[in-house]
This record gives sequence, structure tokens and C-alpha cells, in this order.
Amino acid sequence: MTARTSASAATAADGGPEASGAVAGPLGVGPDDLPDGLVVADEDGRVICFNAAAARITGIAAPDALGRPVGDALPLQDLEGRRWWQLTDPYGGLAIRRGQPERNLLLGGREVLVSARYVRSRPAGPVRRLVIALRGTEARRRTELSHAELIATVAHELRSPLTSVKGFTATLLQKWERFTDDQKRLMLETVDADANRVTRLIAELLDISRIDSGRLEVRRQRVDMIAAVRRHVQAQTTAGQRPDRFLIRMMEPLPDLWADPDKVDQVLGNLLENAVRHGDGTVTIEVGPVKDTSGGKGTSVTVSDEGPGIPEESMSRVFTRFWRGSKRGGTGLGLYIVKGIVEAHGGTITVGRAPAGGAQFRFSLPVAAPAFLA
Repeated sequence: MTARTSASAATAADGGPEASGAVAGPLGVGPDDLPDGLVVADEDGRVICFNAAAARITGIAAPDALGRPVGDALPLQDLEGRRWWQLTDPYGGLAIRRGQPERNLLLGGREVLVSARYVRSRPAGPVRRLVIALRGTEARRRTELSHAELIATVAHELRSPLTSVKGFTATLLQKWERFTDDQKRLMLETVDADANRVTRLIAELLDISRIDSGRLEVRRQRVDMIAAVRRHVQAQTTAGQRPDRFLIRMMEPLPDLWADPDKVDQVLGNLLENAVRHGDGTVTIEVGPVKDTSGGKGTSVTVSDEGPGIPEESMSRVFTRFWRGSKRGGTGLGLYIVKGIVEAHGGTITVGRAPAGGAQFRFSLPVAAPAFLA
């Protein structure tokens, strides 16, 4: 990437590529093609490049910045109101410094994320170029808001079962002799159910942490998908659902599937529970072979219900955090985790409208290879 002189760049009145002070290099990519703000100052500290993203983030037009001292073009301050350029002194500080890590700074009352790189002609030599990267704070604010919402949700979901556990255990310890065996059993069963609820919530939080950091481990073993589906349907009927509410359709033969059986159970359990809780009528589970766009084999599972379905405007948000299909409880984290698990296997998951009008979830997992061959 080559930089034009600030004088010629400042004459680019039409705001085209030259207005940023630089042109595209051999790869055909110029500063204005970058998603982040880019500001470059020469050995004298004058701005020679100010791309379109920098103008958008700072609210400063490129011609107004080009040719000016970088400290005047970007009057940055730290959160305590101190002038950042005087604190860092890129041209007169220690010659062994290579730059500044990203930090939150103020520019004309707005917050920007700023990092800097000192380009030297030789080790410990004078700074030849000062390269500054700028980013808006919107993404960080969204992340912080998401974390705050997660903490609030977890606190709310933990409060109810822990209050129940604390109340029943304290009552039993203080008045054990006053209760009959049936009363004691009922209270202990309630404590056990609430403890399971807390355990599930903690497991969800751990899964979210691993998904977000890309550390979700998949321990592949041979999985009999049809047997897994039948097992989950049996669990639903044992829990009180009518056996005739579930319809299993199998299209055999299925290819050998190597996946993490515990995580496959987690996906199936979540989708069936959602269909039972939020849907109506018959819950249909279809299992069959599938081929991806490259011809690779896999197994697909479709879970459909006959309820009201999911509104079209909500389809794009189904797999995001805290989305709830109704007000019937839940943390809104289950489908986010399901999507993370499926994608960790190299599969895909989609949501749509079932033929009977309800919601339809379909996920596909590739055949893959066993863990000892991966």
C-alpha cells in the first residue's frame, strides 16, 4: 500500500479514493476497503492517510485531517481527561517501544477504541510511520449488554430453586420430628428437583462459555440416532406425556454416524422439550439419511409440532441468546447451545414452519470419523 502526499490527497474534492490519502496496493485493496479506521502519520507526525472508516468513526472529514499534526487531527484523551499523545509520546519516547495496545479513549465527547503501531526503519531507530487503528465501541457495548443480561438471567433463574432448597432444608432440620414420612419425602423430592434445575443451569453456562471461546470438545463415538430418538420419546412419556402425541418416522438405512452421544442427547432433549412445551398436537420426529452440497453423507433429524409456530419476524432470532418462544419459562439459552453443538460437529440446523403450521427444527450431522481416527 502506497501513500500519496497529503497535499495531493487534500485536493480530492469529490471524496473519492484519493480523499483518504492512499491508493490501493498490488492486491487491489485500499485503506477505504478496510472495516476499521486507519490513520497513518509520517516521520514528522503529520497525517498522510485517513480512510473512510476513520472518518465515519471520528466524525472528521479526511481533507480536514490530512497534512495536520496527528495530535491536532486526533485530539484523543483518556477517560481521566488527559491528552493521550502527551502521555504516549510516540516520536520522543523509548526507542524500544513497538506500539500501544487497544484502549478506550475519548475524541470530542465520543468513545473510540484506539491502538497504535510504531514502524521504525531499524530496531531502536526513529519512528518512520505511526499507524493508528480505530474502532467504534458499539460491538463492545453489545457484548457488555449481553453479558449483563446473562448475569441478570442467571441470577433470576438461580434465586427461585435456591430459595426453595434453603427453605425446605432449614425447615426439615428445625422440625424434622413434626413431619410424617410422606411430607419429608415430598420436601426432599422438591429439593432434589430444584438441585437438578441448578445443575442444568450451570451446565448451560459452561456450554455457552465453551461455545463462545471455540473450546467445545466433541468426543465422537458411534451413535444410533433412531435409538436415541426413541429413548427421548420414552422419557417424555414417562414424564407424563401421552404416547400417542409422538410420531416417529424412520427412513432407513442410515449411514454410520460418529458424534458425541452426550451432546446429541442434549440437542434431541432440547428440541423435544421445546416442541412439547411450546407446541400443540402431534410431535413428529423424522430421521433419515442426507447428503450435503459436496456429496458427503450424514443423518438429519426433523422435529415438528402442530402449534402456533414461530412468527416470520422472529425466525432470524431463534438461535440467539435469551430468545423465548413464549412466556412459559426457560432461560432462552437452549437453542443457542443447540446451534453451537450442531456446528461444533460440522453440521447445520434450521428453523421453519411445519406442514401442519407449527414450528419445525431440522438439524443434520455429517458422518465424520471416530475420535481415534480424527
